[in-house]
Amino acid sequence: MARVEEGMPYGWGRLYAAFHVLEGLARGRTELGLPARLKETVGRPRTTFESLLGKAGIQVLAAREKGGDRARAVETVFADVAKLIRPEPMIRRGLSQAEAEEFRQGYEHQLGLYRAEWEALVV
Repeated sequence: MARVEEGMPYGWGRLYAAFHVLEGLARGRTELGLPARLKETVGRPRTTFESLLGKAGIQVLAAREKGGDRARAVETVFADVAKLIRPEPMIRRGLSQAEAEEFRQGYEHQLGLYRAEWEALVV
């Protein structure tokens, strides 16, 4: 049996966390918790990620313009986005309850990694 960490929903949760942190770095926010949009993302992963990818470039520019640690952090986060997009089709259907829980676990795992690396930027 495969581990939860190897599954697509877990990976999508990690990807969503990277986008969430990217948005926070661009806006200058530091407090990031479980986003209100998580339910929407779980309902339509591919549609949500297509939308997030459309905003990513502007967010990278905004975060880089802020300079300092924020500019350095966004380099890593943006690279993570590319790494976390799995080289396989992404579903358009909603996730089951079990898949949604795996998604949440992946999200929290990735957010924890960013918090550990950039305490002052991702609270």
